[in-house]
Amino acid sequence: MIELLILGILAPIFLNLMHLCVGVYVVMQRGTVVSLGFTGISFLTKTMGMLFLTWLGISKVGLDYQIYVPLLTFFWFFTHVVEAFVIQHYMNQNGSELLKSLQIK
Repeated sequence: MIELLILGILAPIFLNLMHLCVGVYVVMQRGTVVSLGFTGISFLTKTMGMLFLTWLGISKVGLDYQIYVPLLTFFWFFTHVVEAFVIQHYMNQNGSELLKSLQIK
């Protein structure tokens, strides 16, 4: 049961929290254009992380996939959406006036 809690809930939250911290740093220090590139790269790293967590939980730890996979994907998706809104906030806050004038409102 503790493995399910750690791998199914805490691991995806921690994975997205790490990406959120780096993403906010990239937006604030490097700008919105570089942040869009980081977002593309983070999609790949998160996918590898999810595949690793799925493999680890099912093959190595022996968790029930009917419980583990929905739990893992729910918490990954929920924190991913939260991360998207936080990054969007910082991108809007840090964006240049030229980019802001080009946005459709």
